[in-house]
Amino acid sequence: MEFKVANPEGLADAAKWLIDQAGNKRVFVFQAPMGAGKTTFIKAICEHLQVEDSTSSPTFSIVNEYRSEHGPIYHFDFYRLKQEQEAFDLGYEEYFYSGDYCFIEWPEKIPNLIPEDAALVKIEVSDDQSRTIILK
Repeated sequence: MEFKVANPEGLADAAKWLIDQAGNKRVFVFQAPMGAGKTTFIKAICEHLQVEDSTSSPTFSIVNEYRSEHGPIYHFDFYRLKQEQEAFDLGYEEYFYSGDYCFIEWPEKIPNLIPEDAALVKIEVSDDQSRTIILK
């Protein structure tokens, strides 16, 4: 399934589409090149889920927790991980298998730890700088 986003204003519609299409999925892995807008899209998803907190990239903290009427929402950025063991040290299982929303940037850093039923979200950047969101 795909959703075209022509400009940043279209991210709110893309966020609604993604959550609606994903059904009961709670773990989402985002694959896209650096600068494609993973964090910006996750911020739009959090706004759609009515997150009460300010959202930002968890690049240095690895995980940010946000509050919403849907329960806690966890946003991971594994870019800085050097090995999967660091995710174990973080206690990733408690998050990924909690039933709460988990949005994961740079899942390729922890390929053996991603739940089998996680939703894969790819962001492709077109020559005109529009984005295609692909949900698998």
